[in-house]
Amino acid sequence: MAICNPSVTVICPAGILNAESAAQFERQLMSAMRDDRIDELLVDMSNVESLDSAGLVSFMSALNAAQAQRKRLRICSAPPSVRIVFELTQLDRIFTMVDQMPVSLAA
Repeated sequence: MAICNPSVTVICPAGILNAESAAQFERQLMSAMRDDRIDELLVDMSNVESLDSAGLVSFMSALNAAQAQRKRLRICSAPPSVRIVFELTQLDRIFTMVDQMPVSLAA
């Protein structure tokens, strides 16, 4: 029995994800989604200071693309100021959020 490890790409945005930066962030997410070698996209939010509705729209677009292509999208290491935005909008129920980078990828 073979064990298949999905190909994972980690994206590490930094600073503020707002109307000014969200378009570039979304392009980065969508580019990764189009890569056929990628099975999972992990967004490491540890360096993100804040997130507004434009940033959330980027995440929703990426999630829709991931679902259409049968890929997995996870968010990890979101600081409290970012996590609360997902919780207040109840998007934490839609996205898979993990507290920290999986050990297998942290090396």
